[in-house]
Amino acid sequence: MEITYRMQNGYQVPNLLMPQTPEAHLGKYAELRREYLKKHRRVLYTNLKTSGKLAEHLAEIEQTARKMVEQTVVQMAQAEGVTEELKATDFLRWTGLMNNLRHSAEELVLTDLIYA
Repeated sequence: MEITYRMQNGYQVPNLLMPQTPEAHLGKYAELRREYLKKHRRVLYTNLKTSGKLAEHLAEIEQTARKMVEQTVVQMAQAEGVTEELKATDFLRWTGLMNNLRHSAEELVLTDLIYA
């Protein structure tokens, strides 16, 4: 890697640029992770950003978090007896139970993955 310099106030200053990565909207979990890293894990955030691996890290967190939520909801629904049969007979109750299960699964993912 060849380093170039520019003159600034009589000093030679290296022309250093961070690796260019396209900005992409990743999703809810990736944005929550980014904010957590910015506020509470500054050194890790800076290291990931300057090495160009922040977007990759956030994409991996987003994918993992979505899978964890879906798997946890399925497992919790089976344990609680929330079935397609209940959906057909009492849709409102099924919806309420599924919303509660999804919320619980998201709380688990936030504490275990996003804020870890």
